Amino acid sequence: MYDTYRITIKSGPVINIDETTVQVMKEPGGSDKTKSYMWIFRGGAPENPALIYQYHRTRAGDVAWSFLSGYNGYVQTDGYAGYDFLESVAGIVHIGCWAHARRKFVEAIEAQPKNKRRRGSGEVAMEYIGLLYGIEKRAKDMGLSEAELYIMRQEEAKPLLEEFRLWLTERERATPPKGLLGIAIRYTLNQWAKLKHYIEDGRLRPDNNVAENAIRPFVLGRKNWLFSGHPRGAEASAALYSLIETAKANNMEPYKYLRYIFERLPYAKNEDDYKSLLPQYVDRDALAGKPTGVAI
Repeated sequence: MYDTYRITIKSGPVINIDETTVQVMKEPGGSDKTKSYMWIFRGGAPENPALIYQYHRTRAGDVAWSFLSGYNGYVQTDGYAGYDFLESVAGIVHIGCWAHARRKFVEAIEAQPKNKRRRGSGEVAMEYIGLLYGIEKRAKDMGLSEAELYIMRQEEAKPLLEEFRLWLTERERATPPKGLLGIAIRYTLNQWAKLKHYIEDGRLRPDNNVAENAIRPFVLGRKNWLFSGHPRGAEASAALYSLIETAKANNMEPYKYLRYIFERLPYAKNEDDYKSLLPQYVDRDALAGKPTGVAI
């Protein structure tokens, strides 16, 4: 099933990627204090996404490179340099994350003493980003199709993005580069080519929040169990998180879904059998315990 998830993710138009640290004991040739990483890949059909978690000892871009081998489509990430190789991969369009750019300006604003805050460049940048997200909210409220969203973005977001870019370029010349505001401006301009790509397709989002939201349950769990006792434990965690979070992303109750697939997995013999156990192909009546006339 784990392999089937991977195939499913690569069949969709967009793959979202994120990663977080995890401490794993008894890694061959490594210290128990060395940080390893749990990676998340989310993709497949937008209405029925699949998620796969992978444990790796490294944060290097080789992990993403290996997973994406043979893939053609959009890949959305944060601004971590390990993803920069995506810029030169034929068939892949690298999408940036406006949530990360926004976070840089929030940090610059919050670093100011509260009693001395005023409407400065940080606040203006936040207003621009707010306007971009306002377009997304109106489109969602209107129930626009992907084609209609594309048109709306071209008419409204595209000129706003160009205005914002020109404003950032002007402010960069007058802002100390090592200050938090200067860092925020430079980060946004350096990421600009990736940040603007989302308006090119109605299936795209302006940020990588779906991947961040998927990694959050693992981060919350890590605060309780702290570490994996062995690499095999980390791999088992990755497999279980993949099953549970994919079920949740498809509006399924995880416990019922796990029971459903665990009862049927021993009888799976080929790729089609495993594929039938993916959330998007599961019989909802059978999952709910309703009689279907089909024997296990």
